[in-house]
Amino acid sequence: MRWGIAGPGSIAVGFANGLQLLDDAELVAVGSRSKERAQDFALRYDIPNVHGSYDDLAADPSVEAVYVATPQSSHEQDTIRFLEAGKHVLCEKPFALNEAQGRRMVDAAHRSGTFLMEAMWSRFLPAYRELRVLLDEEAIGEALFVEADFGMRRPFDPTDRLYDPARGGGGLLDLGVYPVQLASLVLGTPTSVAAIGRIGDSGVDEQVAAVLGHSGGRLAVVKTSLIANLSLTARIAGTDGVIEIPAFMHCPGSITVSLGRDRRVIDTSWEGDGLRFQVVEVHRCVAAGELESPTMSHAESLSILRTLDTIRNQIGLRFPGE
Repeated sequence: MRWGIAGPGSIAVGFANGLQLLDDAELVAVGSRSKERAQDFALRYDIPNVHGSYDDLAADPSVEAVYVATPQSSHEQDTIRFLEAGKHVLCEKPFALNEAQGRRMVDAAHRSGTFLMEAMWSRFLPAYRELRVLLDEEAIGEALFVEADFGMRRPFDPTDRLYDPARGGGGLLDLGVYPVQLASLVLGTPTSVAAIGRIGDSGVDEQVAAVLGHSGGRLAVVKTSLIANLSLTARIAGTDGVIEIPAFMHCPGSITVSLGRDRRVIDTSWEGDGLRFQVVEVHRCVAAGELESPTMSHAESLSILRTLDTIRNQIGLRFPGE
């Protein structure tokens, strides 16, 4: 598949590195609002087609699929632009700023008949594939409780996108989405949310904690922060045992299953850049004529956005234009 990248930032570097490890992927184009940035990125990866606008990238006939790596405030307009041009789209997490935007993106994919998936790379890593098997087999009995946090102290910088409300900054959407997606994977869509958070002078959330209630009295506790170093770990407790996910919980090299005194460590490490695994899923789905992935479905991406919306409403966080 011939890929284009929209937004040659740091995450796009990992994506391009991952593509190089796949025999059935070719990086043929890059686009940016800055032609100079696009040219620099193209030189690094020997990309033949360089575009100084996303409209030009969308019009490039050599591109079959686009990886949208622009700020989350632009995900909706950029994704719809490429879908309407007939390109398959892998859109970086979070899927959008809010559920309403996400729904418009999904609707555009349905209208165009093209593939669309949120680039929640964790879901396609060996650790998360193994986690799904363990949960399906009820290796710890019925999963009842999820605890997960993802947060790192980041010095304030007014030019940093994480401290910029106009670009959808803050800890929740960028970092907190990882604990939220884990709770979604294990327990499904929450039936209730209770959240508290701290909004800084910059106007973005600096710390957030939430308790998610799920059917049958099951619970999840999720936390994120830009001003404190959290454990970056996760723990899933069931009726018979516990699954522990070490730091970094979004891309762990192992997971541990404990049943009483029996403790088993499962090696889930890999070589090379892990962003490639989601590309394998895109290729599989497109080859099979599927317009979404069962591993990261449209419905679940929208459900996660709904949870994030509820948390933001409770802590009083709104972004410009919402």
